[in-house]
Amino acid sequence: MRKKFRIFVVNPGSTSTKVSLFEKSTETFTETIRHGVSELAAFRTVVGQLDYRMRAIEKAFALRSVPIDSIDAAVGRGGVLHPVPSGTFAVNERMLEDLRSCRFGEHASNLGALIANEVARRAGVPSYIVDPVVVDEMDEISRLSGHPKLERLSIFHALNQKAVAREAARMLGKKYESVNLVVAHLGGGISVGLHKNGRVVDVNNALDGDGPFAAERSGTLPAGGLVDLCFSGEYSREEIRRMLTGEGGLVAHLGTNSTLEVVEMIESGDGKAELVYRAMAYRVSKEIMGLFAGASGKIDAVVLTGGVVFDKTYIVPWIEKMLGKAARLIVIPGEGEMTALALGALRVLTGEEKAKRYK
Repeated sequence: MRKKFRIFVVNPGSTSTKVSLFEKSTETFTETIRHGVSELAAFRTVVGQLDYRMRAIEKAFALRSVPIDSIDAAVGRGGVLHPVPSGTFAVNERMLEDLRSCRFGEHASNLGALIANEVARRAGVPSYIVDPVVVDEMDEISRLSGHPKLERLSIFHALNQKAVAREAARMLGKKYESVNLVVAHLGGGISVGLHKNGRVVDVNNALDGDGPFAAERSGTLPAGGLVDLCFSGEYSREEIRRMLTGEGGLVAHLGTNSTLEVVEMIESGDGKAELVYRAMAYRVSKEIMGLFAGASGKIDAVVLTGGVVFDKTYIVPWIEKMLGKAARLIVIPGEGEMTALALGALRVLTGEEKAKRYK
């Protein structure tokens, strides 16, 4: 095995495929391949796009004269699987079957392991996924809701949350397994998790469940009002689902999912935009402070991450002020998913971590 540990990384999105090559933790090549909506419309399922996306990847690497088969491992973003613990998982046939059949849900990220497996098969090397969105380390007390038919689910930005939590622990001069952190990922969706001694023991369902409202998601809503809305006869099931995910949050209030546009509105004197944006910061701050109870108030740091955190003019100062002196605040903007995937594979290649088996 080469000492350089060349790692192929792939992160499929709904209309793009981001690919990179890393040598250990250094990114040596990266490209975001865009896919036309009309081209994707030719496929009945996301999984049916596999060969199409593979050809696009091969073309991108050929244009750069980069040999994608001279690698030591391939790693892809984890898709919608059954709940799993945190870590790096070796891609196996059981995982591929669940992703091909979309047994637990259909999403572009399902292609991550499929593409990584195909590239790895050609190169004769192993393939992995790292911290998929279904990572579940919740304590039973956190899982319980007010009704046994509605269990709380762990679906969140596990890849980014775990990566920045490790980085924050390093900044504190401690091991991730020995700190208590509250990590808030602010993006199109928002997830706020309590990382307690290396486990995310409580977190909101960032896909379509509870928590703060976000750019495109409604988050926790008044339950009685939601029930009345569902049975009003004015909306279909799909319309209600879109209100929760995709057309909620900033989109519903202000007609945009871009925080840059919201900032422009505020700076042009739009009072409603400022109120809504400040309310989002307030809901995030409430969620953060609520998780202090899970660690008996002993939190080493609060970590803000995700694309929205690039806003140092409004969102970060607002949250910092609302948190007061409750805990040290660490700000790590962006998502860093490609690096997080590469580092997850690297920990296995160097023997620091053993790859888990998907069962």
